[in-house]
Amino acid sequence: MVAIVLSGAVPAKAAESGSFGWPLRPRPAVERKFDKPERNWLPGHRGVDLAGVAGQPVLAAGDGIVVFAGKVADKPVVSIDHPGGLRTTYEPVLAQVSVGSRVSRGTAVGTLEAGHEGCPVAACLHWGARRETGAHNRREYIDPLGLLHEVPVRLKPLEA
Repeated sequence: MVAIVLSGAVPAKAAESGSFGWPLRPRPAVERKFDKPERNWLPGHRGVDLAGVAGQPVLAAGDGIVVFAGKVADKPVVSIDHPGGLRTTYEPVLAQVSVGSRVSRGTAVGTLEAGHEGCPVAACLHWGARRETGAHNRREYIDPLGLLHEVPVRLKPLEA
């Protein structure tokens, strides 16, 4: 007998499917994982840090509208609103799009800059995601890797 096991580890050559894709090509290493804060104002890591190269194109993870392209606390940031109350953010990214621009999955939105604090390599893209939830438009930070829908199938022996 054979059992199908779904795992979070994705082979490097796994094909992307779904509405969202990786914001860097080739598929980057995840240098720091998502760590949802207990409350929005408490410490945590509200996204993932992806290894890249300074000057590398940063791509829109999904279709949407650019709602911010500028600096926040001296860091260049691009934010995109997607259908369903979802917003993705990309930093440090020198924007090549302007607010109000419609982008598609894979559209270059800017270039990655070096110097992301806490990054163990020369340049990291901090990729974040949040969703507006509930009647009071509360913001919930979510793991952007969950948008990718990449789940490989692995066959393993079934033990009785």
